[in-house]
Amino acid sequence: MTRGFRFIHAADLHLDSPFRGLSGLPDGLRERVKASTFTALERLVDLAVREQVDFVVVSGDIYDAKDRSLRAQLRFQQALETLAGHGVPAFVVHGNHDPLHDGYSAKLRLPDTVKVFGSDAVESVVIGGRDGEPVARVSGISFGRSAVTDNLTPGYVRHNDSLYHIGILHTNVDGDAGHDNYAPCSLRDLTRGQVDYWALGHIHSRRVLHERPWVVYPGNLQGRHVRETGPRGCYVVDVASGGETQLRFQPLDDVRWEVRELSIAGLETEQQLKDALEEELEAACASADGRAVLARLSLTGRGPLHAAMRRSGWLSGLASALRESGGEAVWIESIEDRTGAAASREDLAAKPGFLGDLLRLASEAGESSERLSAFAEEALAPLMGQPQLAALLSELGPEEWAAWLQEAEELAIDLLADGSGSETGWSE
Repeated sequence: MTRGFRFIHAADLHLDSPFRGLSGLPDGLRERVKASTFTALERLVDLAVREQVDFVVVSGDIYDAKDRSLRAQLRFQQALETLAGHGVPAFVVHGNHDPLHDGYSAKLRLPDTVKVFGSDAVESVVIGGRDGEPVARVSGISFGRSAVTDNLTPGYVRHNDSLYHIGILHTNVDGDAGHDNYAPCSLRDLTRGQVDYWALGHIHSRRVLHERPWVVYPGNLQGRHVRETGPRGCYVVDVASGGETQLRFQPLDDVRWEVRELSIAGLETEQQLKDALEEELEAACASADGRAVLARLSLTGRGPLHAAMRRSGWLSGLASALRESGGEAVWIESIEDRTGAAASREDLAAKPGFLGDLLRLASEAGESSERLSAFAEEALAPLMGQPQLAALLSELGPEEWAAWLQEAEELAIDLLADGSGSETGWSE
């Protein structure tokens, strides 16, 4: 290798994402949410300039859809021009959301410092540093169409030129169930020595799958829904002259999703619950460092307040009151009731009778993800004959089934157990 260098690894910008399902937001917060992907992009550019990086890598899904908006394309062009004005090249691949040859793509002029990799074969280029001396090699390939099902890793080869080799790839490593299995490959495919740093995209959670060689997902720049919680951003990567590599995560999001869990155990009154939830929201705002917070509150545990929560309109009324007091710094997306009656589930499950049998059956069904999947498949089979329901159910997995199973257990306890913890009927 020659001298050391620094670059930014970003992916899954999803510019101009529509953020559906957020009705009721205050006007100012709604506009902030709609602009958040662009704000994150601006912060990415500012970071590159501030950190004096040698180049920026973007690993696919710059846009949210193949029919990308003109606004998004112009904003990305502006970002690339700003980088070019500061002497920062950019290396870009397209992914399944924004394939290179599918959908609407405006005919825009990009700076000469931008390399957009084609989709026919893996291309490789040598990067010169600010002093013009070669510092690294970057290889990449874009998706030409949305559904790429081939393993693209065989196209990445070692060039034996002593340069640090970065491979940009939009892929699903080892079949992550939470994402479409596009350009599938295995971790073993990526650790055969052909590349020093795999700059991956497609998976929206931040992950370092391997070191030396580095196999890295930076996650997306801006969370778009409640399943994308916590800080979102990019990696600043420092490579020393000997090839030693250090990663530093940098948050770039402007709106942060949070799921806050609170147990009702020990809470006796509605006022105590309201006070505890307000403390949770204050903590979420403090940890967000000035960002707007969209929060889902998940109530758990057992206690006397469970009965009140089952009253019609009770949770929505609580959510409305908290929204009014939160202003535009924090917004309650929803309040989720996962609480149970004060009765002991374990005691009820140990007793003979219909309710005990039911709770024991539920425990057995939830012992492992395999048993839960088999149980759910059998229970939901009558619904799978309806195409629309089948499509919706196919998107669910063990996490949702476990939540449904728990909710069914609590409903059974509510209906079949009295306040003393005894079954109301069907006992043997």
